[in-house]
Amino acid sequence: MNTLVRAALAGAGCALAGGCAVGPNFQASAPPAVDRYTREPLPARTHAGVGASQQFALGAPVARWWTLFGSAKLDALEDEALAANPDLASARAALRQAREAWLAQRGARFPTVTLAADAQRAKNSVTIAPPLANNSEVYSLFTAGLNISYVFDVFGGVRRQVEAAAAQADNQRFVAEGVYLTLTTNVANAAIQLASLDAQMDDTSRIIAAARTTLDITRAQQKLGEAGTADVAVAETALEQAEQLAPPLQKQIDQQRDLLAALIGRPPSAAPADRFELADLQLPPTLPVSIPSALVRQRPDVQAADANVHVASAQVGVAVAARLPSFSLTGGPGGASSDLATLFANGNALWSITGGVTAPVFDAGALRHKQKAAEAALDQAKDQYRSAVLVALQNVADVLHAVLNDAQTLDHASAAEASAAKSLSLTRSQYQHGQVGVLAVLAAEGAWRQAEVTLSQARAARYADTVALYQALGGGWRDSSRFE
Repeated sequence: MNTLVRAALAGAGCALAGGCAVGPNFQASAPPAVDRYTREPLPARTHAGVGASQQFALGAPVARWWTLFGSAKLDALEDEALAANPDLASARAALRQAREAWLAQRGARFPTVTLAADAQRAKNSVTIAPPLANNSEVYSLFTAGLNISYVFDVFGGVRRQVEAAAAQADNQRFVAEGVYLTLTTNVANAAIQLASLDAQMDDTSRIIAAARTTLDITRAQQKLGEAGTADVAVAETALEQAEQLAPPLQKQIDQQRDLLAALIGRPPSAAPADRFELADLQLPPTLPVSIPSALVRQRPDVQAADANVHVASAQVGVAVAARLPSFSLTGGPGGASSDLATLFANGNALWSITGGVTAPVFDAGALRHKQKAAEAALDQAKDQYRSAVLVALQNVADVLHAVLNDAQTLDHASAAEASAAKSLSLTRSQYQHGQVGVLAVLAAEGAWRQAEVTLSQARAARYADTVALYQALGGGWRDSSRFE
């Protein structure tokens, strides 16, 4: 007895005993067998220096995590994005579609009943036998009845199809939650980046003003014979070079505002005009760190990958069931009469019952190869899930390394800016007393310029990496029940 016959007999016996389905039964993937993300254990807190120290605490990120930054402007942007972003609206519509498809597929488990009725007025030829019992050549005929059909899900193929549709709906829910998470983090990052660029523009404006002052002083010294034409040319060049910094920065600011407008569902012409300040944001004092086994239940991309495994597992059962016999039952009660009033009277009732069985006999191996293809798809989905888990662990580890180093970077950047500012002040004083030339001033201004920009970037990096941690941990979307 070959394997397929044994499977058919086993499936039939199982169905008669209470119902079962061929193919593998899905079990949620096992969580990663690790207890931390980084090679070394995390310290209790980040480095305490110029910026506030942040404490690591076991737990998942809270819903609406962006409110922890304490910015009413950011909160308003997030709310507008959640209400008006077209990508999120599209994801919600796709989720509704997937759920309706699952509900439609679920109907295959039940009998289908249709009503059919018709009325006919006809004259029969005298050479043809009358169709009615009263031999009337001109007659009316009314018929009505129900058509009832049911396919016995002996081997669970229909149940596996329903299971696959349900898993596809789950996958779409996690995809929608991923869009939600990406949107909220993109809005926060856009606001932080815009605040950083505005701060850099402020630094650039001060640099331009300082270069203009240096040029004025150099020209005044030239009139007094204390500076030459070459010194004035160098100062003019320095001013032009400083002014060249402003247009590229303004371009980035304009583009960032356009991006922010798109994220919140507005055209660029209606981009938010409010100025964002890094000082308006506060660093969340506590940073959540979920254990890896909890992370895989929080990350929507990992959950989506697990749902894909479920879909592929159910499809294997569908493919196996397709190779086995199918049993069906059709029938229907009804009536036929030449008088509508006696349509269902005694003697006019009619009914039929038909049982059927179909089984594949020869298909050149098509169904067998479809089953093998489904099994290969299941193996692929499992490997993709493992890849998603590794990427999730890597994301969290990378962000934790960044958060730990951000505070120290900010310390060094702040110290470098203070030293550069002091050096510039001393050099300008020396220049005004004729102790150094204009080149020394310009060199000091260049060092201070870079230090100011680096400091602004270091401040923004702490906020951006904090946002990245909430994103890497799943963003607290499950608490919102927004897609349940």
